[in-house]
Amino acid sequence: RYFLVGSNPAETKYRVLKIDRTEPKDLVIIDDKHVYTQQEVRELLGRLDLGNRTKIGQKGSSGLSRAVSAFGIVGFVRFLEGYYIVLITKRRKMADIGGHAIYKIEDTNMIYIPNDSVRVTHPDEARYLRIFQNVDLSSNFYFSYSYDLSHSLQYNLTVLRMPLEILKAETTQTRQESFDIFEDEGLSTQGGSGVFGICSKPYEKYVWNGKLLEAVRNTVHRDWLLYIIHGFCGQSKLLIYGRPIYVTLIARRSSKFAGTRFLKRGANSEGDVANEVETEQILYDASVMSFSAGSYSSYVQVRGSVPLYWSQDISTMMPKPPITLDQADPYAHVAALHFDQMLQRFGSPIIILNLVKEREKRKHERILSEELVSAVTYLNQFLPPEHAIIYIPWDMAKYTKSKLCNVLDRLNVIAESVVKKTGFFVNRPDSYCSILRPDEKWNELGGYVVSTGRLQTGVLRTNCVDCLDRTNTAQFMVGKCALAYQLYSLGLIDKPNLQFDTDAVRLFEELYEDHGDTLSLQYGGSQLVHRVKTYRKIAPWTQHSKDIMQTLSRYYSNAFSDADRQDSINLFLGVFKPSEGKPHLWELPTDFYLHHKNTLSLSQTRQSYTYWWTTSVLKHLPLPFDEVTCAENRCKLTVKKFHKYEEEIDIHNEFFRPYELSSFDETFCLAMTNSTRDFMPKNVGIDPSPFTVRKPDETGKSVLGNKNNREETVLQRKTAASAPPPPSEEAVSSSSEDDSGTDKEDEGAVSQRSTPVKVTDTGDNTKITENVVQSTKDVYGVNLSDVPSEDDLAIYARFVQLGQSQHKQDKGSQQFCSKHQLDRVINLIPISSFSQDNIYEVQPPRADRKSIEIFHAHIQAGRGNMQPLGKDDFLMYREYIRNRYL
Repeated sequence: RYFLVGSNPAETKYRVLKIDRTEPKDLVIIDDKHVYTQQEVRELLGRLDLGNRTKIGQKGSSGLSRAVSAFGIVGFVRFLEGYYIVLITKRRKMADIGGHAIYKIEDTNMIYIPNDSVRVTHPDEARYLRIFQNVDLSSNFYFSYSYDLSHSLQYNLTVLRMPLEILKAETTQTRQESFDIFEDEGLSTQGGSGVFGICSKPYEKYVWNGKLLEAVRNTVHRDWLLYIIHGFCGQSKLLIYGRPIYVTLIARRSSKFAGTRFLKRGANSEGDVANEVETEQILYDASVMSFSAGSYSSYVQVRGSVPLYWSQDISTMMPKPPITLDQADPYAHVAALHFDQMLQRFGSPIIILNLVKEREKRKHERILSEELVSAVTYLNQFLPPEHAIIYIPWDMAKYTKSKLCNVLDRLNVIAESVVKKTGFFVNRPDSYCSILRPDEKWNELGGYVVSTGRLQTGVLRTNCVDCLDRTNTAQFMVGKCALAYQLYSLGLIDKPNLQFDTDAVRLFEELYEDHGDTLSLQYGGSQLVHRVKTYRKIAPWTQHSKDIMQTLSRYYSNAFSDADRQDSINLFLGVFKPSEGKPHLWELPTDFYLHHKNTLSLSQTRQSYTYWWTTSVLKHLPLPFDEVTCAENRCKLTVKKFHKYEEEIDIHNEFFRPYELSSFDETFCLAMTNSTRDFMPKNVGIDPSPFTVRKPDETGKSVLGNKNNREETVLQRKTAASAPPPPSEEAVSSSSEDDSGTDKEDEGAVSQRSTPVKVTDTGDNTKITENVVQSTKDVYGVNLSDVPSEDDLAIYARFVQLGQSQHKQDKGSQQFCSKHQLDRVINLIPISSFSQDNIYEVQPPRADRKSIEIFHAHIQAGRGNMQPLGKDDFLMYREYIRNRYL
């Protein structure tokens, strides 16, 4: 047998799974429902060790040995022999949302469960294992123990605000359905100190190990189930005069119709599209991390292939294969299914930003535009006008070529109109500063306003052909616009507007480029080519040669390695399940039948051509149906009552980990990209605000990363970068109009997601000191004249005289003024705790005797003279030991 022992982070509570190894092909897992303490689990393992030794009393041949230490279970998988267990053996903290840690998988381990004595070998098992392991779990897979990554922040916090009466009803209901005496022991004696904990079902679309956990989902406790997402996660710290604001970007890649660039295009028969990624930007004030007391804001947008039946044939070995529409869809059946899913998750309005080319010499991308317009027009005629799908076509490639038009200015106009329509999520009411300094743009903002803040209703769906380069720039501009509104809603800026070349936007741009590079590598096989700097037309000319290399790199990946990657994804996601007597995965001519369910079996129910939406969804618009409190959604929640001091819901212990010895230098918040350290100029006297526009040569990164400094030694500290860093010299638009990218970085260039520490010799120090000494004009913004003018001197002399006479009056009034002389004068009461409240004289507050004794004891303890412990101290220590260890 294998015994799997799991604990909570503090290692005070334990659960045990028993995995039977005598079954050659079946998975037999027994979940011990009991929650053990540390002492109990040691005794249990000791008894197992003693009972399994070959000879009683023999210590040499231990009956129980540790096979592996892990941080979680990815799942269980079976090919043609027995089951394997996939375990996470290394992790790295990538982000922190309200004290909930988000980890990236760094390494995994696959262990074969059945014993060698019962193993039934199969010749093709090793090949399936190799294909499965082609999915690199150490690249961009993320998990969290306490935060649901498959849902948006808006969903997670809306669930937390569910009315108390519903929670009580749900608690009693779940207890009646599955009564577990071990879980609920002690709750009846806790009186009124209980709190409700809510656990929601994950959104299956964005969970990548759903099929791997299917075998054990109904047999083990939910604490064993760890759901992972694939995509991107990055976090940076924006310091606003020392106030820490965390900017987080989370991208969730859909596990439905997933695959590589040319092999997965358009949509499948269930309305799931290729390269569908939901990007969420979360902003919160890190000085208060609790979800109930802190300030949190988020904005969600989506990218995905055009929702039609279309494909590109890569057998011709052309860089841009012709686009073909595979099936006629006059009633927009597949688009209807796709937009119905979106209405259910995001509400209305759904806004489509279509960036494909409108005018071409040879009809290529325009085929998709024409078909999408007709599909949206058909679907809109049945929807209520206020919830209609909004379609915005914009030929980004044409505007990029034009010398007269600024692409990003036009995108900014589109972004403003989009954010005004959808609104964004914030978990607190409008701040008082927005009433004091009203803004026209703020009053026009859409969304759904509730007593506790604002909700985002609807979503922007951006697409080009590949949904890589053009899409990432458009999403960045919309995200930048939303970021300005988010900062304004939290009272951090006075107008909802952000300028380019500020520290805040540079930090956000770097985050988005890492995000784009990562998603591009996953789908297209190379990094981005057309970055934000390309469209701003400020990239250096050296980028042109890199663009050609990226195009070749992407072409090679698409032509030679994409087919193997597609097979791995199909096997990992459970789209293909190996079995005896059926063709093997590598024998299939195509995977079309695996992804389109209607090709293998006819559906019993047909969707209406006119009422194409789910009935219950339309009732609650513009609110998303998934976030509405109704019986159908309550079934997805598990509600449990906890004691308010229980560690499972104690966010302080989860975040600060007082039970662990940790080094201050290794804490995650120090390793994060920091606006002050990485972007603010290093000159003295520069305005420290991250919203001040800088010159291109003023940033901390450009000073450290230019060519002259490359010969210096640069030590790079690893940070929270999950994607390979983009090139240090950015992009001139390539001659190829197709989306393309780069794998390789210049040697010696400073990583965009690293903290450079510059080591210089004594010769450079003189240069640094010369730069530090600056004129008063540079430091203070004004030239101080040698001698003040006569008028200024006269004003200053009058000010001094006023102060002196005030001081004399105060002293004189104490000595000579009797009480009856001041009856007619208003008696002013000092507002502070000091008897004399003026700028010249104060009295220290009085401290009581007990406080003085405590202070003296503290001073003596510092010198090594400890006070004897009293009776109360012994009782308190005894109580602590009993609670902690017994």
